[in-house]
Amino acid sequence: MIAPHTPAFWRATLALCLGSFMVFANLYVTQPLLPMIAERYNVTALQSSVSFTIATLTLGLSLLFYGPLSDAVGRKGIMLFTMVGITLTTSCLALTNDYHSLLFLRALQGFFLAGLPAIAVAYMSDEFNADALMIAVGIYISGNSIGGIGGRLLGGFLGENLGLGGTFTVMAGLSLLLTLAFFWLLPPSRHFEPKPLRPKLMLAQMGAHLVNKRLLLSYLIGGLSFFIFVNQYSYITFVLKDSPYFLSSQYIGLLFLTYLSGTYASAISGKLAKRFSQPVCMMAGTIIIMLGSAVTLIPTLLAIIIGLFINAFGFFLTHSTASSWVSLNAQSGKASASSLYLTFYYIGASTGGIYLDMFWHQGKWTAVVEGSWLMLLMILLLGYGLHRLHGISKQTSL
Repeated sequence: MIAPHTPAFWRATLALCLGSFMVFANLYVTQPLLPMIAERYNVTALQSSVSFTIATLTLGLSLLFYGPLSDAVGRKGIMLFTMVGITLTTSCLALTNDYHSLLFLRALQGFFLAGLPAIAVAYMSDEFNADALMIAVGIYISGNSIGGIGGRLLGGFLGENLGLGGTFTVMAGLSLLLTLAFFWLLPPSRHFEPKPLRPKLMLAQMGAHLVNKRLLLSYLIGGLSFFIFVNQYSYITFVLKDSPYFLSSQYIGLLFLTYLSGTYASAISGKLAKRFSQPVCMMAGTIIIMLGSAVTLIPTLLAIIIGLFINAFGFFLTHSTASSWVSLNAQSGKASASSLYLTFYYIGASTGGIYLDMFWHQGKWTAVVEGSWLMLLMILLLGYGLHRLHGISKQTSL
């Protein structure tokens, strides 16, 4: 098994981080361009956000396919196949000129985007020892956040200067380079034990995960947290485009540098979880998001940026610890357990915009924050429930 801080640890972790960067850069590249998409195709804010949420929806549903498949046939080959698919669909996006073609290709791209996220943590569970796993998952999720930042920065800058087609052309070239680097760096699986591909068994495993309260609560915490967090960013782009800020797509893209605090939170989440327990970290992350959302109500650009920095730290602390919790608490079918977590996570992303859109039409950003608080209070209660279960299990083991 791979131990922490060895050459093999850093080689595998770097490969997975590069692959993660590619996936999430492609997923999020349209988010700073939502006002541009709305203007170009003459659609509403909610309709323009579908170019983002349709990819998260097909990604989330496809995770249910890739996780069990990788339990049967292996990890690295499937991840490479899907990375090639991402590169090809991004190339096709560069050639499209109408909104419906954009949506179709983004939906197809979501299918390929699911491959690496569904399998990466399972690969680490196979190859890394327990201490290395907790550290590597935090670093890997940091790669997720850096990919999200990079995609949005590229989307804002390239969209402003090259348009939508030019943005996707550059992303396709970058995706090809990252796929080649991933192929060269990632060590082959040495501890993977294939299991027969049995649909009934897969359904039974997923059913077992869903009735496991320790897993189900973490699924709900991760999904509902992303439900709020990522869609707040979609609506804040429309706030900053209009009076009194009048920011262009290029500068809206820079807004996503606030994810850097989330990168830091992910990297230290393993250490914090060892000290305070993972459920406590999830609850703390939720409270931090509530605080950051409140700060964004101060009507200055600086306050909004500070609030989003706080939000990103809180969200990624919650997400990192919830994801690691699933890997450590799944008794069997670790890939399917991780896939279910990510399915909840991305379905949350694809549906949260509909929930927040109701508040947006009622009272713009102030109402969006109020709607966010309602959901975050529910998440906090779920975290407390998980904390109680964790305490009971510790007492039982003594």
